[in-house]
Amino acid sequence: MDLKELYRAVIMDNYKNPKNKGLKKTDRYHFVHLNNPSCGDDMNVEILIEDGIVKEVHHDGKGCSICCSSASVMSEVLTGKTVSEAKEIINDFYEVVKGNSPEDEERLGEAIAYMGVKDFPARIKCATLSWKACEQAIKEVESDEK
Repeated sequence: MDLKELYRAVIMDNYKNPKNKGLKKTDRYHFVHLNNPSCGDDMNVEILIEDGIVKEVHHDGKGCSICCSSASVMSEVLTGKTVSEAKEIINDFYEVVKGNSPEDEERLGEAIAYMGVKDFPARIKCATLSWKACEQAIKEVESDEK
Protein backbone atom coordinates (compact mmCIF):
# COMPACT_ATOMS: atom_id res chain seq x y z
CA MET A 1 0.00 0.00 0.00
CA ASP A 2 1.49 3.35 -0.99
CA LEU A 3 1.17 6.55 1.03
CA LYS A 4 -1.73 7.94 -1.03
CA GLU A 5 -3.71 4.74 -0.48
CA LEU A 6 -2.96 4.85 3.24
CA TYR A 7 -4.13 8.47 3.47
CA ARG A 8 -7.26 7.64 1.47
CA ALA A 9 -7.96 4.77 3.90
CA VAL A 10 -7.59 7.11 6.90
CA ILE A 11 -10.00 9.59 5.34
CA MET A 12 -12.60 6.97 4.44
CA ASP A 13 -12.36 5.25 7.84
CA ASN A 14 -12.99 8.55 9.63
CA TYR A 15 -15.85 9.32 7.25
CA LYS A 16 -17.56 5.96 7.77
CA ASN A 17 -16.68 5.65 11.49
CA PRO A 18 -16.44 9.22 12.80
CA LYS A 19 -14.97 9.80 16.24
CA ASN A 20 -16.56 12.25 18.70
CA LYS A 21 -19.61 12.77 16.49
CA GLY A 22 -22.65 14.17 18.25
CA LEU A 23 -23.10 17.31 20.30
CA LYS A 24 -23.48 17.45 24.08
CA LYS A 25 -25.51 20.70 23.97
CA THR A 26 -24.70 21.86 27.49
CA ASP A 27 -23.46 25.20 28.76
CA ARG A 28 -20.04 23.69 29.54
CA TYR A 29 -19.20 23.52 25.83
CA HIS A 30 -18.49 26.38 23.46
CA PHE A 31 -20.45 25.96 20.22
CA VAL A 32 -19.63 27.25 16.72
CA HIS A 33 -21.54 26.63 13.48
CA LEU A 34 -19.93 27.20 10.08
CA ASN A 35 -20.93 26.26 6.56
CA ASN A 36 -19.42 26.23 3.10
CA PRO A 37 -22.20 27.29 0.73
CA SER A 38 -20.14 26.53 -2.38
CA CYS A 39 -19.97 22.85 -1.45
CA GLY A 40 -22.94 22.40 0.87
CA ASP A 41 -20.82 21.42 3.87
CA ASP A 42 -22.43 22.36 7.18
CA MET A 43 -20.53 21.78 10.44
CA ASN A 44 -21.17 22.28 14.15
CA VAL A 45 -18.28 22.04 16.59
CA GLU A 46 -18.35 22.03 20.38
CA ILE A 47 -15.23 22.40 22.47
CA LEU A 48 -14.68 22.04 26.19
CA ILE A 49 -11.65 23.87 27.55
CA GLU A 50 -10.72 23.57 31.21
CA ASP A 51 -7.58 24.94 32.84
CA GLY A 52 -6.06 25.76 29.46
CA ILE A 53 -6.55 22.21 28.13
CA VAL A 54 -8.80 21.11 25.28
CA LYS A 55 -10.70 18.43 27.21
CA GLU A 56 -13.21 17.46 24.52
CA VAL A 57 -14.08 18.29 20.93
CA HIS A 58 -17.36 17.14 19.38
CA HIS A 59 -18.74 17.71 15.91
CA ASP A 60 -21.89 17.14 13.95
CA GLY A 61 -22.87 18.15 10.48
CA LYS A 62 -23.25 17.10 6.92
CA GLY A 63 -21.04 17.34 3.93
CA CYS A 64 -18.56 15.57 1.72
CA SER A 65 -16.20 12.85 2.89
CA ILE A 66 -13.30 15.31 3.18
CA CYS A 67 -15.26 17.68 5.42
CA CYS A 68 -16.80 15.07 7.70
CA SER A 69 -13.71 12.91 8.06
CA SER A 70 -11.56 15.96 8.73
CA ALA A 71 -13.85 16.91 11.64
CA SER A 72 -13.39 13.43 13.11
CA VAL A 73 -9.60 13.59 12.80
CA MET A 74 -9.53 17.14 14.18
CA SER A 75 -11.51 16.11 17.25
CA GLU A 76 -9.02 13.34 18.01
CA VAL A 77 -5.86 15.33 17.27
CA LEU A 78 -6.79 18.36 19.39
CA THR A 79 -8.26 16.59 22.43
CA GLY A 80 -5.87 16.65 25.37
CA LYS A 81 -3.69 19.43 23.98
CA THR A 82 -3.10 22.79 25.63
CA VAL A 83 -4.88 25.68 23.96
CA SER A 84 -1.50 26.92 22.71
CA GLU A 85 -0.63 23.52 21.23
CA ALA A 86 -4.09 23.25 19.64
CA LYS A 87 -3.65 26.61 17.91
CA GLU A 88 -0.22 25.57 16.61
CA ILE A 89 -1.61 22.26 15.31
CA ILE A 90 -4.48 24.09 13.59
CA ASN A 91 -1.97 26.37 11.86
CA ASP A 92 0.15 23.37 10.86
CA PHE A 93 -2.95 21.75 9.35
CA TYR A 94 -3.68 24.89 7.31
CA GLU A 95 -0.12 24.83 5.98
CA VAL A 96 -0.33 21.13 5.03
CA VAL A 97 -3.55 21.48 3.04
CA LYS A 98 -2.04 24.46 1.17
CA GLY A 99 0.96 22.31 0.24
CA ASN A 100 3.42 23.90 2.66
CA SER A 101 5.58 22.23 5.26
CA PRO A 102 4.11 22.26 8.77
CA GLU A 103 6.15 23.43 11.73
CA ASP A 104 5.82 19.97 13.31
CA GLU A 105 4.50 17.17 11.09
CA GLU A 106 4.42 14.55 13.85
CA ARG A 107 1.96 16.39 16.07
CA LEU A 108 -0.56 16.39 13.21
CA GLY A 109 -1.14 12.66 13.64
CA GLU A 110 -3.72 11.37 11.16
CA ALA A 111 -4.37 14.93 9.96
CA ILE A 112 -1.32 14.54 7.72
CA ALA A 113 -3.59 12.39 5.53
CA TYR A 114 -5.10 15.60 4.13
CA MET A 115 -1.86 16.74 2.49
CA GLY A 116 -3.23 15.62 -0.88
CA VAL A 117 -6.00 18.23 -0.64
CA LYS A 118 -3.48 20.78 -1.98
CA ASP A 119 -4.00 19.18 -5.40
CA PHE A 120 -7.72 20.05 -5.25
CA PRO A 121 -7.96 23.74 -4.25
CA ALA A 122 -11.77 23.66 -4.11
CA ARG A 123 -11.51 20.99 -1.38
CA ILE A 124 -9.32 23.07 0.95
CA LYS A 125 -12.42 24.75 2.38
CA CYS A 126 -13.98 21.32 2.91
CA ALA A 127 -10.95 20.05 4.82
CA THR A 128 -10.57 23.16 6.96
CA LEU A 129 -14.21 23.92 7.84
CA SER A 130 -14.29 22.10 11.20
CA TRP A 131 -10.77 23.33 12.02
CA LYS A 132 -11.89 26.93 11.40
CA ALA A 133 -14.92 26.36 13.65
CA CYS A 134 -12.68 24.98 16.38
CA GLU A 135 -10.23 27.85 15.95
CA GLN A 136 -13.11 30.34 16.26
CA ALA A 137 -14.39 28.57 19.39
CA ILE A 138 -10.94 28.75 21.00
CA LYS A 139 -10.70 32.49 20.22
CA GLU A 140 -14.17 33.07 21.69
CA VAL A 141 -13.33 31.14 24.86
CA GLU A 142 -10.09 33.10 25.23
CA SER A 143 -12.00 36.36 24.70
CA ASP A 144 -14.61 35.38 27.32
CA GLU A 145 -11.85 34.70 29.85
CA LYS A 146 -10.48 38.25 29.56
